[in-house]
Amino acid sequence: MAAQTYIAISELHPNFSHPKVAGIVIGKSDVRSFPDRKNIGVDRYTFSFTIKDSPDFFINVTAWGNDGYIIGLSNSFSTGDCIIIDNPLVTSKDPEKGDKFCPTTPSLYRLLVTEAHSQVSLCADMDTIDRMLPLIHLPVKDSRDFYSLGDIVANGQKLDGTVINILAAVKSIGELKQFTTSDRRKGQRLEVKLFDDSVSSFPLVCWDREAIQLVQTLIPKETVLFIADAKISFDSFRNGMTATVNSKTIITVNPDTREASLLYSYAKEASESGVLDQDEKPEDVPLESITDMYTVSQLKQKAREDPEAFFGITYSFVSRLDLDSSVSKVIRTRCSRCKFQVTDDMQSCTNELCPGRDQALSASTGFDLLVDFTDHTGTLHACTLRSPVAEKTLGCTTDEFTSLTDDERTALKWKFLLERCKIYVKILPSSRMKSGVRGMVLACSVADPGEVKQHMSALLQRL
Repeated sequence: MAAQTYIAISELHPNFSHPKVAGIVIGKSDVRSFPDRKNIGVDRYTFSFTIKDSPDFFINVTAWGNDGYIIGLSNSFSTGDCIIIDNPLVTSKDPEKGDKFCPTTPSLYRLLVTEAHSQVSLCADMDTIDRMLPLIHLPVKDSRDFYSLGDIVANGQKLDGTVINILAAVKSIGELKQFTTSDRRKGQRLEVKLFDDSVSSFPLVCWDREAIQLVQTLIPKETVLFIADAKISFDSFRNGMTATVNSKTIITVNPDTREASLLYSYAKEASESGVLDQDEKPEDVPLESITDMYTVSQLKQKAREDPEAFFGITYSFVSRLDLDSSVSKVIRTRCSRCKFQVTDDMQSCTNELCPGRDQALSASTGFDLLVDFTDHTGTLHACTLRSPVAEKTLGCTTDEFTSLTDDERTALKWKFLLERCKIYVKILPSSRMKSGVRGMVLACSVADPGEVKQHMSALLQRL
C-alpha cells in the first residue's frame, strides 16, 4: 500500500537519505523576506508550516528560496490540505533561532525544504487522505489544558504577556482592515469575537494573512476553536484583555473533544435562544436617541452592507403575532445565569456548561415571541419581542396573560395584527437567518395616523 512508503514523523532522523513524509497541514505562516547576507541587494524568501501524521506527532517545516519558488509553493496548499514532502532535510531544532518563533512540537527535529533538493505536492492517495483528515480536529495540546474566557477576565492583568490555550466559540468575524506602516509595508488586521458560557464577547486579533484566511471561512455561532499558544495582553484602549494569534499559535477548528462538544451544544442553544443578541443590552440605548427611519428593504440592505448592529424606526404592519399558540410558546422560563430554557419545576439548570449548574436554579419567566413586520417593500421575519418590552407593548404581565381566555388572547392579538405600528428595532446581521438579518423589538405601539402620513410623505420625497 502506498501509505507504507512514507516515513512516520515520530521516526524521522537526520541519517535518513531521501525521506518521504506525508502529513496534514495544521498551521502555516505568511511568506517573509530577508536580505541575503551572501548576495548584497538580493532577498531570500521563507515561510513555515506544521504537519501532523498521527494523533501525537507533528513537526515544523521551513521552506527557503527565491520569491517565485516560495510564493508559488505557499500558494499551492492551505491549512487542512494533506501533502507529501519528498526529500526534505531533517535537521535538529534550534530553540535559540527560528524554532522559537514556530509552534512547539514533540519532534526533536524540523524539516527544511529547498527548490534544488525537495518536492512538495498535494497528496492524491485517498487511503492516506482518509487517515489524515481526522487529525485536523485533534488539538496539539492536552484538550483539558485551556483557560475559559471567564478565567482570562478574572485573572486580568496577571496574564498580560503570557501565552496560553483557549477553548471558545466564534461569535462574530469582523471586517478585514488594511493599513500601511511607516516604513511602507502593507499590513492587515482582523478581529474575531469569541464567547463561551462565562463571557459573551472576547476579542481575538489576527495579523497574519494565513490566520485571517482561516478564520474568514468559519461560521459564527456554529464553530468552536481550540487556540493553542495564543498571546494574552492587556489592551489599555479597551481597558480589558485581548488574545492575539502569533507565529506559535495553532488553531484547531471544531476539536473532537468532550469539552469542545459541550461548548458547541451551549453555543447552538445560546444562538437559537437569542441570548447572544441580548448581551448588547438594547435597553442601554435610550429610545429618544433612535431617530433614523427605514423601510423593511432598507433595514435588510443596511444589514447586508454593515456587519455592525444598528438601530432604527420602521412604520410597518404586524403580520405575525402568535399570541393564541400554546402558552409554552409565548412565555418561557430561562436560567438567569446562562439563559438556557428551563422549566419551573427544575431544581438546577440542565445546561452542563451553566456556571451555576451545581447551585439552586435561579430563573426568570417572560414573554418570548417571534413577530413579523411587513410594509410595501417586504417582510422582516422572526424578530424577537421579549419581556419587558413585550409587557409594555401588550399592556399586560405574563401572569395576567396566562389568566386570559382563548378569546381574550385572540382579541389582544388583533389589537396589533395588520395594524400599522411604529416599531423601534435593533438589527443584527445573522448567518442563521435566511434573510441574513435578525431584528429585536425595542418598542412597538400602534402608530398615530397623522405621524404615518407625515412619515410617508417624507419617504416619498427622499425617493
